[in-house]
Amino acid sequence: MTKTQDPEFEMRFFESVLKRDPAYTEVVEILGGLYTKHGRIADGLRMDRKLVKLLPENATAHYNLACSLALSKRKTDAIRSLHQAIQLGYADLDWMQQDPDLDGLKQHPGFNALLTQLKPQS
Repeated sequence: MTKTQDPEFEMRFFESVLKRDPAYTEVVEILGGLYTKHGRIADGLRMDRKLVKLLPENATAHYNLACSLALSKRKTDAIRSLHQAIQLGYADLDWMQQDPDLDGLKQHPGFNALLTQLKPQS
């Protein structure tokens, strides 16, 4: 018998863990992803901002923040976070082009400039 996942239970569980240890970065990251996946964009953005504060040198944290900002229709801030992610070493050009979280940025000139910056020079 397969157990169905209850996203509300899962979120409450991780929220309770985070209450006990607000600096538990793995839980902050998990909650950010869960919130976003289940349409709680503002909560996901809050977790992504928290993660960037806890891990300011983490490229993936900045990338995830850019995704949340893009989903919140904050294009300029999203481009700035993507730029920071790239500066810190984020280099997955293929995923950036496919990531549905970034769809709102794909016509933005700043997004295209970042892609150009990541493309291998021939």
